[in-house]
Amino acid sequence: MKKGLIVLIIVAVLGVALYQWAVGFNNTAVEYEADAKTAWSNVESAYQRRNDLIGNLVKTVQGAADFERGTLTDVIEARAKATATNIDAGNLTPEKMAAFQEAQSGLTGALSKLMVVVERYPDLKANQNFLELQSQLEGTENRINVERNRYNEKVNIYDIHTTKFPGKLLAGVFGFDEMARYNADAGSENAPDVDFDFN
Repeated sequence: MKKGLIVLIIVAVLGVALYQWAVGFNNTAVEYEADAKTAWSNVESAYQRRNDLIGNLVKTVQGAADFERGTLTDVIEARAKATATNIDAGNLTPEKMAAFQEAQSGLTGALSKLMVVVERYPDLKANQNFLELQSQLEGTENRINVERNRYNEKVNIYDIHTTKFPGKLLAGVFGFDEMARYNADAGSENAPDVDFDFN
């Protein structure tokens, strides 16, 4: 009878310990996942700020009567595509992340082309509104990079917690999947060609 009681106590203690471990794992994973989702929201917010600034930039540039309309149209279309591509923070799949990155990269490319073309318009380059918008855009691009890095850091913490053994066993039971990271744009590892030939 004593042996049966001792075994029952041991089983009860192990059961309570396993339960507390599972609850602790789950609560920590929920916290890390929420941190990563909040970081993603900050990425989207930084991109939204850029989109808002681009709208004002386009209006300013449209005021230059002889400005190249094709370049402006490219920016407007890329902005529309970028704002139409959104991801729910609770569903950050690699495929959706790739589509989001592609749309944002398209806008970045169109915006870069616009800034190069502006160099041929001295009046526009001297326009105070344009200069301020250009400065704000540069600051926003830096902010976007910071927010993407913070998001990746939060995802890393979450992924380590949910993929290390023995937590990986519970992650599957509780439905915690690996989260997608924000990757560098394709081809960004190659240095751009710079031509200093002014002839």
